Amino acid sequence: MHRVEEVDASEDLLKVNENLARDVREHLDDHGVRAVEFLGSIGSGKTSIIEWIIREYGDEYSFAVLAGDVVSEYDERRFRRLDVPVVGLNTGRECHLDAHLVRHGLEHLEEETDLDEIDVLFIENVGNLICPVDFPVGAHERVVVVSAPEGEDVVGKHPMIIREGDVLVINKVDLAEPCGVSVDRMVETAREINPDIEVYRTSVRTGEGLRELAERLLPA
Repeated sequence: MHRVEEVDASEDLLKVNENLARDVREHLDDHGVRAVEFLGSIGSGKTSIIEWIIREYGDEYSFAVLAGDVVSEYDERRFRRLDVPVVGLNTGRECHLDAHLVRHGLEHLEEETDLDEIDVLFIENVGNLICPVDFPVGAHERVVVVSAPEGEDVVGKHPMIIREGDVLVINKVDLAEPCGVSVDRMVETAREINPDIEVYRTSVRTGEGLRELAERLLPA
């Protein structure tokens, strides 16, 4: 049964989401689960990076995934092939996940597996660099993924998500030169916007930077 939240019309919906996100975080903490949210444009490589980490570290950690998308079945199938618990979160016409939907996702996940047995939960948000900014979902880390083929200005054009991110991943760096893109300039722009953001340069095709990223995100 779908849970319904009663919200007074005068109540700030962003505040409601913030409170729900706090509930999600506390629930995860109670079960010792570290949650990492991935945000980024369609095609930036969010799914591929998560897949790489699961394949490479599956013997050391127990993973689960909440895969959010307008139609989530495509990414859900990819994660199922890795033999990890996964729940697809269909957003329909909505362009982002919110804490309410993630909480429902956790309820469905707990029907499939014991959260106490999960070390890391990946939450893959909808392919969008704008709408998810104001809707935290309770994750411990927000990872923003952009790709070199999107162009140098993709970082500067989306300052809000850079300000809200803990980690920036510049993916597909092996394609930067053919696309005439300066990854150094992308890094400079990101640090002008958010001096505290940690930046990783990665390529799933070559493996560059992925181990360093994984070691940053996974529990010690």
